[in-house]
Amino acid sequence: MRFDILTLFPEAFDSFRQTSIIGKAIDAGLIEVNTYDIRDFTENKHRKVDDVPYGGGAGMVMMCQPLFSAIEHVKNLVDDKAPVIFFTAHGETLNQELIESFSGLCSPLAARCILLCGHYEGIDQRVRDTLVDREISLGNFVLTGGELPAQIFVDGVARLLPGVIGKAESHEEESFSTRLGRDMVEYPHYTRPEDFQGLKVPPVLLSGHHAEIEKWRRSQCKKK
Repeated sequence: MRFDILTLFPEAFDSFRQTSIIGKAIDAGLIEVNTYDIRDFTENKHRKVDDVPYGGGAGMVMMCQPLFSAIEHVKNLVDDKAPVIFFTAHGETLNQELIESFSGLCSPLAARCILLCGHYEGIDQRVRDTLVDREISLGNFVLTGGELPAQIFVDGVARLLPGVIGKAESHEEESFSTRLGRDMVEYPHYTRPEDFQGLKVPPVLLSGHHAEIEKWRRSQCKKK
């Protein structure tokens, strides 16, 4: 799967693309994470991408021209219908079911997503009305830009793709999965040693009785 990310700060993704599971998935050719600097598409000699809002008010707004040019360029790189996703507080809240829909677990896999990272007071509404297909929010709070939401989206989707985290069972029974229930978080986990400074593993997990272990785990799942 391919993620094409439009941002003012492509360097924000350098470590993200080299680290842990995402870095390994890129090295293995399971995903692509490409970044494009929106400033490279401005027609302004000073590489200006923002201006004051019409009607007045605090802050700056990202302008139409660089965004239109950047999005259209990236869309034309591949002959597909990749959705353009904009991260904004106005959008639908990101959850596991939405992530699964992009990974292909709940719907046909999208081979590519174009992710738009905003900044300042936001982007010109005409970009949203014309070129953005989906708007996604992390929750009822505001961040300085869309780079962190983009990384969270890529991480959440990529880890569900075949081969990225190894066994499929790793994510089939986890918080917010269909198997546990969309509103449930996963049961507690324990590993060696059995007794650490007097803190002991629940005896049922040492019993070898799989039915009782499953029953205990189900009882420990909690609604979120």
